[in-house]
Amino acid sequence: MPVNEPIRSRQNLLVRRLFALKDKASDDLLLLEGARLVEEGLRAEVALIEVAVSPRLGESERGRELQRRLAARGIAARLLDERLLGQLSDVETHQGVLAIARRPRFDEATIVAGAAPLVVVLAGVQNPGNVGAVFRAAEAAGASGVYLTPGCADPLGPKALRGAMGSALRLPHVAGLAPEALAERLHARGLRSIATVKTGGRAHDAVDLTRPTVLWLGGEGAGLSQATIANSDERVTIPMAAAVESLNLAVAAGVLLFEAARQRRARQR
Repeated sequence: MPVNEPIRSRQNLLVRRLFALKDKASDDLLLLEGARLVEEGLRAEVALIEVAVSPRLGESERGRELQRRLAARGIAARLLDERLLGQLSDVETHQGVLAIARRPRFDEATIVAGAAPLVVVLAGVQNPGNVGAVFRAAEAAGASGVYLTPGCADPLGPKALRGAMGSALRLPHVAGLAPEALAERLHARGLRSIATVKTGGRAHDAVDLTRPTVLWLGGEGAGLSQATIANSDERVTIPMAAAVESLNLAVAAGVLLFEAARQRRARQR
């Protein structure tokens, strides 16, 4: 449990580490903000290195229960001044808790494991909110994992983590592989690449998504490169009313992923 006297100085070592992570992402560490994400970190068995709380956390039963869970795992919580934690927060109204955690590492083999993996590739998706929302939809639809090409937002950054609601802490993912090399790697593993395009593809509910499948999703605006589209096994388009030009990337991902889930359930029956 936290000590009674709150930390008020920005020169405190813990506070300096928190500000450093807020200002610049680390290859090894990440920040979890809010009761929900710290709870999800515990659930995903992410290693929590240091935890900072303000008196606000103890004002709710949820906050008190979180403190009990942290204490039960031997994780000390340091008490920070409300104003100081507010300066560290990435949201307008903080919930009274921040944690420094180890970034989870995933074995790439788990992404393509199983008889019919369903893999998502995010190619140049720069909006962290979209990245997080795709992770959330992918986990909910039973996808096996996500690849992120260079230029994508960090799925473990603050905004993406909030959008993912913890999914990015659990769903296997690998970042940094160039699209051409990744396409070759997945093709060699027997996965069928499906490129999402605004027009000209087959309707999403007419494409067989029960086989080992890779769904390629391009960045906001630009979409997928012509090379990626040309090298795909099939193109898919979500039919829409004439007045609507396109869907939000995360919405489109959700439509495709849950169509895959529907087809796979139907096949099992």
